[in-house]
Amino acid sequence: MKLKDTAFTVRAERAILFRVMLSEDRSSSEEPLEELRRLAETAGANVVHTVVQNRVSIDPVYYIGKGKALELSKIAKEMDVDVLICDDDLTPAQVKNLEKTIDEKVIDRSELILDIFATRAKTFQAKLQVELAQLEYTKPRLTRMWTHLSRIEGGIGTRGPGEKQLEVDKRIVSKKIHALRKKLREIEKRQERLVASREEFFMVSIVGYTNAGKSTLMNALTEIDTFVEDKLFATLDTK
Repeated sequence: MKLKDTAFTVRAERAILFRVMLSEDRSSSEEPLEELRRLAETAGANVVHTVVQNRVSIDPVYYIGKGKALELSKIAKEMDVDVLICDDDLTPAQVKNLEKTIDEKVIDRSELILDIFATRAKTFQAKLQVELAQLEYTKPRLTRMWTHLSRIEGGIGTRGPGEKQLEVDKRIVSKKIHALRKKLREIEKRQERLVASREEFFMVSIVGYTNAGKSTLMNALTEIDTFVEDKLFATLDTK
């Protein structure tokens, strides 16, 4: 998540977190947006407000309903917010409708996590994997992205690329996805050959949820100086 330039200084993006609580979710005693807050802070955001709406079902158009979207728009303007982050995955149409109503950038949980991955990936393979995931996420959302850009820029000649340009962009993205998959398959084949050459060794895998202490345990068991930090997805690359 980028820092925003102002006239006097550079500050972290101010964020509102929001989600819908369905009836089956309300039995949990956990703070509904605590993990999303930690993810947002890991990405560099400054969380200034949270909104939880109780609903019977997800609104297919706005996710939270138009009334709550209008309320979020008012709060975002009053609090000088840069981005709104949803704790669920949104459809491209929901993001488009929310951004049109709120007039601010809206991202969902998956986009936030991919943003974190992009900053944490260190190895060549990890960077390729993140780029592939981002492109696969972006492809069905190209129309929304162009609409958002044209609305920000405004004016004649900046009202979006039109259907022809969108199709060109989709083909470019598809071609890039194909190339990345090919590169990753080549890397995986090399790794398989490397693993096969070590058949005489006993192999152990450490598996667990993010920030569960996997890297700390690996450092305790081996001489590998794996990076450790008390943040979600602090370590992305495997060893």
